[in-house]
Amino acid sequence: MIRLSIPASMGMIFNTLYNLTDIWFAGYLGNDALAGLSIAGSVFFLLLSIGIGIQAGASAMIAPDVGRGDTSQVKDWVNNVSGMAIGFSILSFSLGLLAARPLVVLLGAEPNVEPLAMEYLWVTLAGSIGFTLSFGAAGALIALGDTKSNRNALAIGFFANFALNPLFTFGLGLGVTGIALATVVIKLATALYLLRVLSKRLNIRLKPAFDWSRHETLLKQVLPASFNMLTMVLGGFITVALIGQFGSHHVAGYTVGLRLEQVLLLPALGLNSAVMAIAGQNMGAGNSLRVAQTYQKSLLIGLAMALVSIPIMYFLSPLMMSLFTDSEVIKNTGVTYLRIDTLAFYAYVVLFQSVAILQAMRKPMFPMYLGIARQLVIPASINYVLIVLWDYPMVSMFYTIVVVVMLSAVIAYIYTKREISRLPQ
Repeated sequence: MIRLSIPASMGMIFNTLYNLTDIWFAGYLGNDALAGLSIAGSVFFLLLSIGIGIQAGASAMIAPDVGRGDTSQVKDWVNNVSGMAIGFSILSFSLGLLAARPLVVLLGAEPNVEPLAMEYLWVTLAGSIGFTLSFGAAGALIALGDTKSNRNALAIGFFANFALNPLFTFGLGLGVTGIALATVVIKLATALYLLRVLSKRLNIRLKPAFDWSRHETLLKQVLPASFNMLTMVLGGFITVALIGQFGSHHVAGYTVGLRLEQVLLLPALGLNSAVMAIAGQNMGAGNSLRVAQTYQKSLLIGLAMALVSIPIMYFLSPLMMSLFTDSEVIKNTGVTYLRIDTLAFYAYVVLFQSVAILQAMRKPMFPMYLGIARQLVIPASINYVLIVLWDYPMVSMFYTIVVVVMLSAVIAYIYTKREISRLPQ
């Protein structure tokens, strides 16, 4: 579990550092550019939720066949995952053309911020195929027990981004468009690299397939996982919209704080990938005892991670925020969020590992329902009442997030233990 999770965690660290690099260079363009990129990022992740679902769905479908040693089935799934990724990239682009600008406005972008947000979105939407294909290939490789290739791609992408951002943004004078263009170029290269590794690993020539029976089975895993991610993005979207009532700079502070928190949570997310691969392969081999052991050990490893990360998140948050902005408003909002959310840090870990086990067991519906309640319905309702109707301060939203996450973690743990106990012995 540790052997698989370390490369996955490192890859996610590089991916988040990649996003923070974009935010960092946007800060050099000015606070309006930083706010615009923060808002655009919320919209773009909303449209990419299906790609993240493809990664989870691919891993869930392929890992059991890996455990059974059925190579022909694995190859067929990989081709169909590639075909689905292409189809959904077209869908994401089409939806983005229709909905991007209204969403940016809804998120509270002022007239001076909206054009900057749209600059970023038009370019990244045009290159969305690189994102979806890389997600699909990464999911297939994780199912095969390969977390190193995606780590390597993300690490190289981070360093390439650090070189291309200043070149496009300042050297060519493209501004925010340059930040987006660098991302599109790197993600397309990442997709091509991962697909090449996958084709060599399986000794096949990848041919995107559109077998409807395969796609229908795959969609049963992809759509709940995607919708779970979608509710997470929508929940964040609503949170950003409510924070936007206090000003775009508060949005920037919350977004930067959220990205920093994600860096600290990345080891747990890397563990999540390892858990899904190991549990999925053991499901294919019919070893239910190993599935239960995987879950318990993942929670213990996650606890050790939390004990290291929580003090960093609380005490070093002012220093971390100061790396991205000199605005006191942006900095204070980010620090406040990070310190309050330390209370829920281990609860996130429990949620991640519970969802990974359930997806490996091909039971994606409960995480979706829990996600709708935890990330969308309950916090949106409570925060709307607190902020809009009762005129509570912005900080009350952060405490709502903590309480809801902690209760959800308890529910997820109880449900996952029950489902594992029902597996054939």
